[in-house]
Amino acid sequence: MNNSEKIAELEKKVTRVTWIESPGPIMFGLGLYGKFRAGGNAFHPLLNNATVVTSLLVIGGLIMIWGGYSIFTLKRQLNRLTKA
Repeated sequence: MNNSEKIAELEKKVTRVTWIESPGPIMFGLGLYGKFRAGGNAFHPLLNNATVVTSLLVIGGLIMIWGGYSIFTLKRQLNRLTKA
């Protein structure tokens, strides 16, 4: 496998990770809305439940951390290949 094939494969992995982690910021944002903005009058009843809101914050945050770490690692590998 030559460098151009490795670069194409890494770019495909970055795209895949980006799509997989995209619900994370949405979940985190909904959790922030339910925690600080809704005040018991959210647009969806689940966002008035403290357990659901905390779960959204934790799970969304973990997905974002995983996605950020994965993309950072893949981009670093991609950078090494393009310099070589």
